Amino acid sequence: MLVAVLTIQPNNPKTNPISNSLLSSTPNLLPLTLFTLVVSLPPFSPAQKMPHPISEANEQSPFGALTAEEFYSRHSVSHGSDYLTNPRGLKLFTQWWTPLPPAEVLGVLAVVHGFTGETSWFVQLTAVHFAKAGFAVCAIDHQGHGFSDGLVAHIPDVNPVVDDCISFFESFRARHAPSLPSFLYAESLGGAIAILLALSSPRRPLAKPRAATALELLRVCKEVQGKFEEVEVPLLIVHGGEDVVCDPACVEELYKRASSKDKTLRIHPGMWHQLIGETPENVELVFGEMVDWLRTRAARAADNGGA
Repeated sequence: MLVAVLTIQPNNPKTNPISNSLLSSTPNLLPLTLFTLVVSLPPFSPAQKMPHPISEANEQSPFGALTAEEFYSRHSVSHGSDYLTNPRGLKLFTQWWTPLPPAEVLGVLAVVHGFTGETSWFVQLTAVHFAKAGFAVCAIDHQGHGFSDGLVAHIPDVNPVVDDCISFFESFRARHAPSLPSFLYAESLGGAIAILLALSSPRRPLAKPRAATALELLRVCKEVQGKFEEVEVPLLIVHGGEDVVCDPACVEELYKRASSKDKTLRIHPGMWHQLIGETPENVELVFGEMVDWLRTRAARAADNGGA
């Protein structure tokens, strides 16, 4: 499976008051970002350029003045959602976005949100951005996040969360042609989960005691850092140079130690933790690079008969 592990970054209240207002009024929207996917095809011509849908959001709705149906139609994507019940009896919210015909599906992309994040606001807008670029995109709200069951933002053990992602992502992947390449896109803590997913074929069970969520996050970060050399999948790591939530030095270490032959590190000076909250020009730069990276790897996989 072709996988890219991504890092997204900072919300910038200096330059994006709408994004900052959304985050302050709904604190569980704040995605902590760790790793990101993307590198480059030739740059888009002006006719091909696709603005990120964040430009249409307002404080009331990610869809701005449109209804959800009008928004999806405007961006030529279809949307679906459902709940699955995991082995722990929790109902987890899932959703997906696919390009409308006659657009060709270039690959399958699974999205992993961060701690206190969810899939229906900023992550959804990024999912739509990738879907209209030609990718079948899916995402799941982790337990205790978004519309899923569980104590709010409570993850005492990350391993069942990894299992939930594997279960849903594999079921979504099965809906599409086996020849299509597969990708992971992750933000913040989702980056750590994405690395565990990338190393999970087959996944080794991890013996460990349960702990409070904060201690579990520290444990997971330490565990993932100890596995950097095991990362062999293609990846693009994107990070804000002024990120005060996730230390850029950590992703520099990942880039240095990862065994991947296809790896790119992009640390953007002056950008913060949540890249979707940057200036419109910087949003287009960062996410345009991601789309280019995905399309390049998808084309490469197609030339090689799938991956």
